[in-house]
Amino acid sequence: MAEAAAPSSGAPTEVSGAAPNALRPHAEDAFAEELAALAEADDRPRPERWRLSPWAVATYLLGGELPDGTVITPKYVGPRRIVEVAVTTLATDRALLLLGVPGTAKTWVSEHLAAAVSGDSTLLVQGTAGTAEEAVRYGWNYARLLAEGPSREALVPSPVMRAMVEGSTARVEELTRIPADVQDSLITVLSEKTLPIPELGEEARAVSGFNLIATANDRDRGVNELSSALRRRFNTVVLPLPASAEEEVDIVSRRVDQIGGSLRLPAVPEGVEEIRRVVTVFRELRDGVTEDGRTKVKSPSGTLSTAEAISVVTGGLALAAHFGDGVLRASDVAAGIRGAVVRDPAADQVVWQEYLEAVVRERAGWKDFYRACREAAA
Repeated sequence: MAEAAAPSSGAPTEVSGAAPNALRPHAEDAFAEELAALAEADDRPRPERWRLSPWAVATYLLGGELPDGTVITPKYVGPRRIVEVAVTTLATDRALLLLGVPGTAKTWVSEHLAAAVSGDSTLLVQGTAGTAEEAVRYGWNYARLLAEGPSREALVPSPVMRAMVEGSTARVEELTRIPADVQDSLITVLSEKTLPIPELGEEARAVSGFNLIATANDRDRGVNELSSALRRRFNTVVLPLPASAEEEVDIVSRRVDQIGGSLRLPAVPEGVEEIRRVVTVFRELRDGVTEDGRTKVKSPSGTLSTAEAISVVTGGLALAAHFGDGVLRASDVAAGIRGAVVRDPAADQVVWQEYLEAVVRERAGWKDFYRACREAAA
């Protein structure tokens, strides 16, 4: 087959299933070798249309070493039981709801679960206040609809409908951001495993292997809370914040290393000390007390999640790469930390200033960090 010519300037870029130079590959592409190795070594029973057994799916998320020596990198660092319950839920007829504060890897876990179970994490509905019912059910190609009338050819299936007929895993992100009436269109899908198409007098029926993973932010309670009827269709798994500072440092280091590889940023190991300081600051402000338990501090209005720590460190590495010597230093992360902490210029600035003077200034070995933060605020 002849190689396609590169698009000229201004020409539309071809859309394909798996772009080799994608800035952020889908999980099933980024970890294709690990998934293939697991499938080869997996001799346990698999639910119908699953690519891997539940044991292998859990191993893919939590990491491990296969008999042939293949190392499976951890995708989620946290309690094993949480992952086991989530995977087991998908093997039943109940949908899975991943619940947690912002930055607890809900989207990350849902993507990797779908990749391991179905080999396809792209059947995604992104929940917003403007998400329409068509995004959950189906829509229409209006040109064909006007020309030919209602027909299967004119129907545009939603990701949920596609997952039903293919026996795959659908994902709904930020479910509680979706208007309540659109949320409830999932009830029939999850309870009856069918999607009526009244315009055609037909219905789409789910085949074995279909299930749905939804994520929700527990800070959004009261926005569009789930009806009791819909909530009963889900098994809820709460993803906690990292239990220890070392665990959070490990998570941040791993993710930044993965992101930095695609962006050609410096290696993470040289900046572990700064990562540790970022995590320490976030945890202390989040918990309202220093790590030694001796000093109480005020908490800012933001969440200061692990995901935000990853963003701060990634930005710092970019500064170090392009405007420094390639080594992550306090001056590279100071502005990012302040930006994450000071969301409300009035209230949060006071919190940050008090923390700098009462904690950072007095901490041994943190003088460079204190100076960098002061300079970033100047």
